[in-house]
Amino acid sequence: MVFKKDLSLQKEWVELLYKLKEATGKRPADLNAVLFLIGVQELGKGNRTFSKEEKQDLIHIAICKVLSLAGYYELNGTDQDGWPHWTSIKKLPKFDLIEQEKLLKIQIIQYFREEIGW
Repeated sequence: MVFKKDLSLQKEWVELLYKLKEATGKRPADLNAVLFLIGVQELGKGNRTFSKEEKQDLIHIAICKVLSLAGYYELNGTDQDGWPHWTSIKKLPKFDLIEQEKLLKIQIIQYFREEIGW
């Protein structure tokens, strides 16, 4: 059964994907693609070719950044190459995969509202 809150989240998510398509020229394929874009934004080194490991690191940066808006992570600083490093400051709730995805989507939407101004 789908609840009103879930439908509202889905509507906001689709609207965000549409805005990202307008901004980048391509609709992100999935949640990880959106996280990758956030990671690139947070790294601040522009759009370039990244290795597979760097792409995973960018997704990690994005997850930490969006969850920091809810108080789960705190920015520790950057390393000598300018990559941000985060510290967990609050335990994440025990969620199943669907609930984890919902939490990330909610925080991603908040990120684009607060950090990007959408």
